[in-house]
Amino acid sequence: MARMRQPRFKLCRRLGLNVIGHPKAMNRAGNGQSRADKKLSYYGMQLLEKQRLKAYYGVLEKQFGKYVDQAIKSKDVSGDALVKILERRLDNLVYRMGFGSTLSQARQMVSHGHITVNGKKVNIPSYIVNVGDRIELKEKSRGIQLFADNFKANKDFSLPYISKDTDNFSGTLVSIPNREDIPIQIDTQLIIEWYSK
Repeated sequence: MARMRQPRFKLCRRLGLNVIGHPKAMNRAGNGQSRADKKLSYYGMQLLEKQRLKAYYGVLEKQFGKYVDQAIKSKDVSGDALVKILERRLDNLVYRMGFGSTLSQARQMVSHGHITVNGKKVNIPSYIVNVGDRIELKEKSRGIQLFADNFKANKDFSLPYISKDTDNFSGTLVSIPNREDIPIQIDTQLIIEWYSK
């Protein structure tokens, strides 16, 4: 499984944005000057936004390029389409639903076979979930205290495109997410422009 391996807090400080969602990630951000704080050229701004979005979803360059191609070919606004595709990745939805406390933990849960989609085990983090698909923690895995605690601790968190069933350790993608509902701070148009050169 290809994944980013650099220190996560250092990555957040370099990008000038908490892309991993950890509450302490930006604690030392004021100690040095991040790339985001420097005066950037337009090209530099495009590159920074691309790196931020890749880091948000933990996607490497080759796979990210494929998602951009899909987004450009779609009928939707390319930048919005790109984020909607990334948001529907299985590892991301497992994280959004609260099974994992971080995206990397959610990805590991998927890879190790703890998650089912519509009752079938899926161990591919990049699997694209369709509207109406039910994501569930396997019966055997519900006995793992960490997973149960994560899910129950996050029961009040909600997004309009996800419904959660706390009692049954499951959630459903109820609709394609609208761009304004996705909780990330990225100017996607800059990314599409970078790839359109």
